[in-house]
Amino acid sequence: MPATVTTTLFLIALLQIKHMFADYFLQTPRMLSGRGEYWHMGRAQHAGVHALGSALALLLVGADGLFTLCLVAVEWIVHFNIDWGKARYSDRKAYDPGQAGFWRANGFDQALHQLTYVAMGGIWAWWYHPGP
Repeated sequence: MPATVTTTLFLIALLQIKHMFADYFLQTPRMLSGRGEYWHMGRAQHAGVHALGSALALLLVGADGLFTLCLVAVEWIVHFNIDWGKARYSDRKAYDPGQAGFWRANGFDQALHQLTYVAMGGIWAWWYHPGP
């Protein structure tokens, strides 16, 4: 397997591991409360934890500082808005964890985040290893 493919898959794996920790182990009560309002400082902090973790992953695979800063800034915006969309939808439907709709919304949210990481891996590969 070419080194570019191996490193890109490694980056995506790092981003997925980071996501697990940021979404399931590092959220504070402030990050979890009031998520239905758009500008929510807890959501901003949560997206910041994701951006910081992604920056570490990118730097581990050799990304430079400016590239990393630009990519994680976009990730912060995307993550913030995906989470807001899920919270707003779930609040409007009054879903709770005992309802299937809650889990469908959660699954859609998680899929969007994972697709963000696939895109980030692709952007990294394109930027650092452009084709012939």
